[in-house]
Amino acid sequence: MDKLLGLDLEIAQVIPQGANWRDYRPFGISVAVTSAEDSDLDRVWVGQGSLHGNPLPQMPAMQVATLVQYLRGMVDQGYTICTWNGVGFDFSVLAEESWMHPECVELAWNHLDPMWHFFCERGWAVGLNAVATGMQVGSKTPGMDGALAPVLWAEGEYDRVIKYCIQDVRLTLDVCRAALELGGFHYTDKYSRLHTWIASSGKLLIAREAAELELPEPPAWISDPWPREHFTGWMRRPR
Repeated sequence: MDKLLGLDLEIAQVIPQGANWRDYRPFGISVAVTSAEDSDLDRVWVGQGSLHGNPLPQMPAMQVATLVQYLRGMVDQGYTICTWNGVGFDFSVLAEESWMHPECVELAWNHLDPMWHFFCERGWAVGLNAVATGMQVGSKTPGMDGALAPVLWAEGEYDRVIKYCIQDVRLTLDVCRAALELGGFHYTDKYSRLHTWIASSGKLLIAREAAELELPEPPAWISDPWPREHFTGWMRRPR
């Protein structure tokens, strides 16, 4: 994987604290960011067309479709898209908002999502910040998270949300590159203890390859383990 293209997006739908986010679809997209590791430029995608020059509350379907086409074009140029939980989240939102379901399924299966690979081997998920801290490549924006982003966007704090999304993309790129070199990653738990996971294959796999791994036995401390369908169910349900 000589060239990586980071991808991250923020939803437009405000979700009440403690609510099941899956009950609030469609989410809409407030902003998406793509960043190639061989370029210093981050490409910011927002809804355009406001008479006042501000971004729209969410990206129209045609503009989301343009983003999907851009991703396909970059793959054709030899880039490997990388995300953190893109299999379960980012590409599901793109599919819903672009009306390009088959194209998004194809992109999802052929991209690099280390969290998905980890889940396929271990049976549970780990957050980007825990891995970034473990790999010593940085951290997410303090005081910000994916639940707060749509609230701030609705309040007109566009720059703050965009900067948060850019930081997540850059962090994802750094984590993915470091994980590719290691063949796995280090991560910290809630007690700040350091752990190491090395992929059984000795290297990180794209999403389709990771899905072919044998189902793991979830650890005993997980009372209600997620099936893989928790992440991939959207792939069978086009709008």
